[in-house]
Amino acid sequence: MIVLKTTQEKILSVLQSVSGIVERRHTLPILANVLIRKTDGELQFTTSDLEIQIRTEAELGGDKGNFTTTIGARKLIDILRTMPADQTVALESSQNKVILKGGKSKFTLQTLPAEDFPLVQEAPGFGPLFSVPQKTLKDLLGQVAFAMAVHDIRYYLNGILFVAEGKQLSLVATDGHRLAFASVTLEAEVPRQEVILPRKTVIELQRLLNDAEGAIEMQFASNQAKFAFGGMEFVTKLVEGKFPDYNRVIPKNHKNSITLGRQALLATLQRTAILTSDKFKGVRLNIDPGTLRVASNNAEQEEAIDELDIDYAGDSIEIGFNVTYLIDALSNMSQEMVKLELSDGNSSALFTIPDNTTFKYVVMPMRI
Repeated sequence: MIVLKTTQEKILSVLQSVSGIVERRHTLPILANVLIRKTDGELQFTTSDLEIQIRTEAELGGDKGNFTTTIGARKLIDILRTMPADQTVALESSQNKVILKGGKSKFTLQTLPAEDFPLVQEAPGFGPLFSVPQKTLKDLLGQVAFAMAVHDIRYYLNGILFVAEGKQLSLVATDGHRLAFASVTLEAEVPRQEVILPRKTVIELQRLLNDAEGAIEMQFASNQAKFAFGGMEFVTKLVEGKFPDYNRVIPKNHKNSITLGRQALLATLQRTAILTSDKFKGVRLNIDPGTLRVASNNAEQEEAIDELDIDYAGDSIEIGFNVTYLIDALSNMSQEMVKLELSDGNSSALFTIPDNTTFKYVVMPMRI
């Protein structure tokens, strides 16, 4: 049976969309495979790592009929990548193997039985469905994902908190040293729901979401989240645990504030970061009326000093930061202006966008 017959470009695009979660080496060999299920003319591709499951459907030619098998996903992609984009490719079933043909090339690949593929059991009680444009969620993730923890023993920090309540969807990430918050208005009201998406899920969503028209539909259960967009269905386990109360972390009513160009501040920080030591990424900010001075030094006793003219008439403040935390935030923003609010040299600083309450970034100071 000819399972599919189409161009290399089409089949490669479908396989790449589902294979991001597939590990090359896995304790369960079948999890390195993609489950291919053909029902009449419709093909369904499913991958899983036991915690995340991605499924997409496509019409890719071939014979009508029913057929299921599993094939090594990465191997299939590696072979297809070596072929021209407009090459016609066919996948044929042959006993317990499949044959991939393209031009004068022929590859015979081993399969594993489809019934052994461990599908994720969907949670029975999903909450109400709501949606936002794909681009909106992609932008929200970009604004907070950099602040997620990496392999923190406080496992609930290794991901992003999603809070849907009323007509607002908020995303929060923190690693204990900094916190990023971004929100968007929903079209319809939803009851309060709070879930923590794992880091791997966040990275995969960022990879799959694009700026195309079309919404992403979301549903949350107590231990699962489900997303549907662009013909794909994405089911993931959630991180269990209690996320910190982010409202208490975000400082309010700072008495000193500076509004300045994001790009100019970013360039200044990137320059001074060059002379920070690898372990100790500290920069010192001296804020005085009319001037922001950024300085750094390292173990070789090298020093960098840079100054920006600012419109500021508040207190003189000296404060130290991990420069990476500041660069991360500014690099992931697209606005021209940024607002920096401070109380003194020992309290956390708040970065916001002028006249915009949808983004907040809190960063703890460091002693220098």
